[in-house]
Amino acid sequence: MAFAPRCILCHVPATLELDLCTECRAELPRQTRACRYCALTLSAGSDTDCCPSCLRGPPFDVAHAAFMYDMPIDWLITRLKFQDRLSHARILGTLLAAHLASEACRPPDCIVPVPLHKKRYRQRGFNQAALLAQVVGRLLDRPVEPGLAQRVRATEPQMALPAAARARNVRRAFTASRRCAGRDIAIVDDVVTTGHTTRALADALRRQGARTIQLWCAARA
Repeated sequence: MAFAPRCILCHVPATLELDLCTECRAELPRQTRACRYCALTLSAGSDTDCCPSCLRGPPFDVAHAAFMYDMPIDWLITRLKFQDRLSHARILGTLLAAHLASEACRPPDCIVPVPLHKKRYRQRGFNQAALLAQVVGRLLDRPVEPGLAQRVRATEPQMALPAAARARNVRRAFTASRRCAGRDIAIVDDVVTTGHTTRALADALRRQGARTIQLWCAARA
C-alpha cells in the first residue's frame, strides 16, 4: 500500500514533487527585494537595485537568491548539511529552480557548485551545493560541471569566523580549469552570508577566462 506524501513542515498531505503543502510553500520567506549583483536584501525604502558594496564593484554579473535565510528555510539547510537530510536538497533545489524560472534568468553554459575541500568532503560524505546543483541543472536543462573548480585549501568554517576574517580565510582557496574560458557560468550554493566564499570562487573562474558569472543560491543571509 502506497503512503501519501506529507508536508515536511506541517505534516498535512503534500505533493510528490516537493513534500510541501500549498500553504507552507506560500509562507516561505521569499527574497522579494535584493541587490541585483549579490542578492543582499535591500531595505524597503531603497530606491536602487544595487547595495552600497556592489556600487564599488559587483562580484557577479547577476545574483539570484530564492529566499532569505529565515525559518523554515534555515531549518531545511542546516538539517541537510549537518544531519544528512539529503531529501532536503531535492526540496531546496526544486524551489531554487522554480525561482530562477520565474525570474527568466539568463541560461548559463554550465553550473558549477561551490566545491568542498576533500578533507571536508570525507567528513561530511557529500557536498550539499553539488546536490542542489544537480536538481537545478536537471530542472532547467543545464549541464552541471563540478570539475571546473576545486577547493585547494582546507579553510576554517566561515561561520566560526568574524566577518573581517572571512575574506582572508578563503583567499586563493579555489582553482579553476582552463575550460572556463569564454563560458557563461552559474555558481550554485545553499546559503550565502557575507559572500566571501562565492566571490573567491568567482575570482578563480575569472582568472581562467570565464566570460560571465551568475550567483544562484537557495538563501541569502
